[in-house]
Amino acid sequence: MGLSVLGELPALPLHEAGKYVAGAYIVLFALVLTYLAIMAIRLSRIERELGELLERSNEQPPAAPGRDATQRESTLA
Repeated sequence: MGLSVLGELPALPLHEAGKYVAGAYIVLFALVLTYLAIMAIRLSRIERELGELLERSNEQPPAAPGRDATQRESTLA
């Protein structure tokens, strides 16, 4: 049924269709560019947070088994 409807529609002349094709490519390119920008922002944020966590883990000595956080803080002071 869908093919018969498409067969009855008149074809656009090439000089008119070219504008629509170019517009579609521009919109697609803009969407891909926006997606890549969003992913780059997210990646930089994740890398920054990962670096902060790495710095925190290097600053604090590992807790000994059987000692809770309050005992470790009292020994650091």
